[in-house]
Amino acid sequence: MAGNLVENETWEDMGVLSKNEVLKTRWPKLLGRIMLVLLLLFIIVLFLPWRQTISGRGHITALRPEDRPQTVQNQIGGRIEHWAVREGQRVNKGDTILIISETSQSYFDPELPLRLQEQLMAKRGSEEAAAQKMAATTAQMQALNKGLTIKLNAAQNKVRQAENYVKIDSAELVAVERFFEITKSRLERYETGYRNGLFSLTDIESRRLKLQEDNAKVVSQQNKLSNSVQSLQNARIELDNIRAEYEQSLAKAQSDMSSAVSSRVSVQGEISKLRNEISNINIRRGLYVVRAPQSGYVVKTLKAGIGENIKEGESIATLQPETPMVAAEIYVDGMDVPLILNNSDVRLQFEGWPSVQFSGWPSVAVGTFAGKVSVIDLVSSEGGKYRLLVKPTVPVPEKDQPWPKQLRQGSGVYGRVILRSVPLWYEIWRLLNGFPPSLNAEPKEEAATK
Repeated sequence: MAGNLVENETWEDMGVLSKNEVLKTRWPKLLGRIMLVLLLLFIIVLFLPWRQTISGRGHITALRPEDRPQTVQNQIGGRIEHWAVREGQRVNKGDTILIISETSQSYFDPELPLRLQEQLMAKRGSEEAAAQKMAATTAQMQALNKGLTIKLNAAQNKVRQAENYVKIDSAELVAVERFFEITKSRLERYETGYRNGLFSLTDIESRRLKLQEDNAKVVSQQNKLSNSVQSLQNARIELDNIRAEYEQSLAKAQSDMSSAVSSRVSVQGEISKLRNEISNINIRRGLYVVRAPQSGYVVKTLKAGIGENIKEGESIATLQPETPMVAAEIYVDGMDVPLILNNSDVRLQFEGWPSVQFSGWPSVAVGTFAGKVSVIDLVSSEGGKYRLLVKPTVPVPEKDQPWPKQLRQGSGVYGRVILRSVPLWYEIWRLLNGFPPSLNAEPKEEAATK
């Protein structure tokens, strides 16, 4: 029996050893099959489509400049008298935000507009006086023209009359000289006849007396002609004097007219200045009340207290428009900007809204929101990055959700610009080599273009 027990133990030991050897030979085969399956799955995964994306971070803003937070400024300096709003309060366009009082000494007088109106009335009186002086000077110049016309006609008549006298006297002088020459010739013939005994001494003396008379007539006519010529010169001088006096009087009248015109223009300039000052004062008094430029919410007041002085153009409060057209402002690297086009699709994650986003498969992302690129900056911002403005898109039913209404400007956002679809192996190869995403269009887009 002892031998049988030993033999049974030996067979049992041999069975355990065989079983262990069998197990050792199965595990490597199983591991090899698993690795082969994993390799096949990896190869298949390498050929799966992968959507290229460009990531960027930023914050929520407004698409239109008028929808972004703005500071309300006072246009004139003054002293704070009353606050009509509190922080967080909603205001409509034109509602009172702040009331200030005057601090400039030039505008302390409460009846300043009345004083300026009085000055304006005085200046208008000066303008009327200048206009009357211009009218009087114009009448004076017209009278001078009429008087000159009459005097010139009279003087010209005298000149023509004197010229006629000169012509008459010249003709008479010529006739008298002819008579004198004839008398002189006769006297010579009589003297010759007297020497020959043809004429008596009495005849010679009568001829000599006649010669003296004709000579006297010649001298008298010459003097008369000289007087006529002198009269003509005097008439011409008188005509020139009349013209000179007229020009002097006319120059003086024109000088008076120029002075009146200058005075009137100067007064008109002062009147315009006073009108402008009156208008500015009326507008300034309307600026004592600082009003909301548009409907929105008073986010923060930048000044506090009553009686504090504020300067001209100083910011007093921050106003957030009521219904802004929100957009996402994200920043991307300059290397990726050439790949982004207007209306490129973007998937966004907002801070405060949980989401799971797969870079290569945006269709399976959870909690993300759709958008499109609206603006691409032409110049880089700080850090060499370029700004993109992404606007909301019309949500597709059962696929996308509208952007949350609770979004506030300034909250963070993370976005991915969707590019073309490539195999996964190409994307891994691109990332390992540090290449940018592909610039080529997708095959479908190329076929549609062709």
